[in-house]
Amino acid sequence: MRHLQVRWSHGSTDHQVMLYSEIDNDGYEIRKVDEYANGRLDLAGEGIETGSTGLGTERIPPMEEINVDPQSRAAPLDPVEFEQIWDRAKAWFDLP
Repeated sequence: MRHLQVRWSHGSTDHQVMLYSEIDNDGYEIRKVDEYANGRLDLAGEGIETGSTGLGTERIPPMEEINVDPQSRAAPLDPVEFEQIWDRAKAWFDLP
């Protein structure tokens, strides 16, 4: 399992600016948090989808491939930090 954060620089206030993903050993997202410029959070995981956020159906490419796009900057994310972000997103929606 790995964790990834991607900063997305696009100039739109309607789209995510940070994407946080927990990715299984086969390369698929199993949990995800999207953060917007205004601080709003959405999340997706088993049995949970908020806003327009859902788990991807394609394998997540390696960071090097993501970073080819000049609008995207991917970096590894510590699992503990992912859990903190996940918990903050759940609290945003008052989820257990």
